[in-house]
Amino acid sequence: MITVNRALLGHRVLTGISRRHLAELIAELASPWQAEVEGRRHVARGGVRRRAVGAGARHRLVFVDRVTATLIHLRHDLPHSVLALLFGVDRSTISRAVGEVRGLLATRGFAVPDRPGIRLRTLADVFAYAQAEGVVLRLDATEVQVRRPTPHRGGRRAYVSGKKKQNTMKATVVADAKGRTLWAGNLRPGRIHDTTAIRGEGIDDLFRQFPRVQVLLDDGYLGLRRDHPGKAVTPPKKPNKIAAPEVHEAREQARHEHSFQRIPVEHALADHKRWKGLARWTHRRDTLPATYLAVAGLVSDRTAAV
Repeated sequence: MITVNRALLGHRVLTGISRRHLAELIAELASPWQAEVEGRRHVARGGVRRRAVGAGARHRLVFVDRVTATLIHLRHDLPHSVLALLFGVDRSTISRAVGEVRGLLATRGFAVPDRPGIRLRTLADVFAYAQAEGVVLRLDATEVQVRRPTPHRGGRRAYVSGKKKQNTMKATVVADAKGRTLWAGNLRPGRIHDTTAIRGEGIDDLFRQFPRVQVLLDDGYLGLRRDHPGKAVTPPKKPNKIAAPEVHEAREQARHEHSFQRIPVEHALADHKRWKGLARWTHRRDTLPATYLAVAGLVSDRTAAV
């Protein structure tokens, strides 16, 4: 049997976060996890507990190790069987622990820069924050390659991305001028267009409710610029071929300036993809949304303090 120092397993090289961040995360998630466990037990026994709190069998994998194992899995995409060997438990125990903690991480929301204790959970929260603080938002979508759906099943073509020519799922991310993740979500099959997807999140209504918010976008969101001029900002259109050379030069300069202002959201996407599982997703597609939200929330914790 392999014996591994548990303190070593909590190192940031393995978990992707500092020990201080890990300790804060454990303190934050302990109560929700315990409530979730007690809720399942209440349903299983069909009523209130009859023994005192703490009585009965002990968890072979304590909560601290559950969080650590989940972070290692998210950071390096280690198989559950390998993690089971490191922590000295059965593979099914690791699988259950990862599912529980990943779900808790996915619902935490996103840290607000210079506002400890406040978290953004919806796109409406982000727009309200941006208008109150005068923040110019950067919004973009990213694709994660996923496993090809089983043949001869309905909806198989929905995951084929017209851009990547691969089976993908897309996520939408919002960042500020320093590349700090403010929101991520809107996970959907790769065939759905970026504008169609974000309209489904109610962004048209948000532009009307928060008229002072400005969002920098790329050419994939030209429809939003048409409907919300001055609020949804995309690169300038290409001028006519017969336009004067200085017009073309001015347009290229404007595109360069727009790209320079929008590049922080690309840096935010790169931060997410450094977690190995999001570079290429090889597991069940229905677990990718929770995984992406969990990773994006952890990244936002780190970048919010910068």
